[in-house]
Amino acid sequence: MADRSEYDAFVAAAWQRLLRTAYLLTGDWALAEDLVQTALMKAWLAWPRIGDEREAYVRKIIVNAHVSWWRRRWRQVEVTTGSPPDRPHAADQVREAEDRELVWQALRRLPARQRAVVVLRFFEDLTEAQTAETLGCSVGTVKSQTSKALAKLRVDDSFAATFARRG
Repeated sequence: MADRSEYDAFVAAAWQRLLRTAYLLTGDWALAEDLVQTALMKAWLAWPRIGDEREAYVRKIIVNAHVSWWRRRWRQVEVTTGSPPDRPHAADQVREAEDRELVWQALRRLPARQRAVVVLRFFEDLTEAQTAETLGCSVGTVKSQTSKALAKLRVDDSFAATFARRG
């Protein structure tokens, strides 16, 4: 059983990792902060009951809250306005930034559960079993959702076409 006095130390140590997970799920820093704060509030209420896997517990709250928000359509639709401004960076840095943006856009087009599986498996580097536990599903579901998500990413028109042109 965890002592509430450890809560502040936990938040200080895990904040950045939790925020990164939330950002990868939402694609928006403000929503990610809201999501982490919501999860930490829920974790505070359950803190005496949380075992040794505190970060996994809070990560599960983050994923569940995100899926719940997504189902309620509590998200703003992003509208692009023209092209990004020119920046005086080296060509490689610009290309990397463009590639990252293409990846984020492709991830945002995935359904919430598939996006959650991809984020947990490939960005958070969790095992299939850890991902299944976090999402509250079976390992087989994680495998099938991962397969479906990767298949969608492979045939994503703008994503695949851009990388095909670059060779």
